Amino acid sequence: MIPLLTTTSTVLCPHGGQALLLTSNTEAKVDGAPVLLLSDQHAIVGCTFAPSAPSPCVLVRWQTGGTQTQVGGTPVLLQNSVGICENAAKVPQGPALIVQVQPKGLGI
Repeated sequence: MIPLLTTTSTVLCPHGGQALLLTSNTEAKVDGAPVLLLSDQHAIVGCTFAPSAPSPCVLVRWQTGGTQTQVGGTPVLLQNSVGICENAAKVPQGPALIVQVQPKGLGI
């Protein structure tokens, strides 16, 4: 079993920007915090990536979620879920980094 991501988790872009973890899920919660879903897209604030022109990460688009744990038919996000950070032109900038999760709610 793998910890579920919730709105209290911490997800960063590879350049230190933080994802704003909001969700459309109103059904499933862990310790009062809504569980995140594969269909959620999270805005990123504070990315400092600027190789030759400013190109900061602005969004996390999730690629994988739970294979057996769902909310309303939508897979949940787990600690091992894969998210891709994108700039405003939707160009991939690197993987999302899941740095903090809650330990109580688990899924597959």
